[in-house]
This record gives sequence, structure tokens and C-alpha cells, in this order.
Amino acid sequence: MGEIGYNRQEFLYDLQFWEIALIIRGYNRRQRDLWSASRWSTYNVMLAQIGSSGMRDAGIHKPTDLIKFPWEKEKAELPTEDEMDDIRRDIEAFKKKRSKQ
Repeated sequence: MGEIGYNRQEFLYDLQFWEIALIIRGYNRRQRDLWSASRWSTYNVMLAQIGSSGMRDAGIHKPTDLIKFPWEKEKAELPTEDEMDDIRRDIEAFKKKRSKQ
């Protein structure tokens, strides 16, 4: 929570579920961008150090040959309607429990 700039109280009690989902999605997108930039930088440093022929000899033709990230390997599936119903029930149960406190 601190990593995204929210304290525990704000994150758990003051935000709506959809707001939390958007915050997490944005945070993950920012992290992916940072990792992609790091991979690109590493590729360019390697290219400068060993040259294009050395890169080809090592089987590295593009930055994605260095490492493939999990989000590039497979497309994430959206939750099914039944899974969404389960999530909605969990949220409602959490809200009821919190209102009793």
C-alpha cells in the first residue's frame, strides 16, 4: 500500500473496490514499463560492449530475446461471470462485516 502512496486505512476503508482495481492496474502498468525500459537499456549496453555480430552469435536479435516477461508470454483471461459473482459476494460480506465493527 505504501508503494502506491496510500496508507492502510485509506486503502482498505476509504476507497471503493473499483478505485482499488484501477490503482492496482495503473501501478502494474507502471512497473511493466520500468521493466521493459530496463530490458531495452540492457540490450543497448550489451550491443555496445559485444557488437551486433556478438549479439547474433549469442542468439540475441532483439530485446525480447534477453528475457520474456510473464505478461508477454500469455494473455490473461478475464474472470468468468461465476467468478465475478463470487467476488461480488465476498465484497458484500466484507462490507457487512465492516459495518458491524
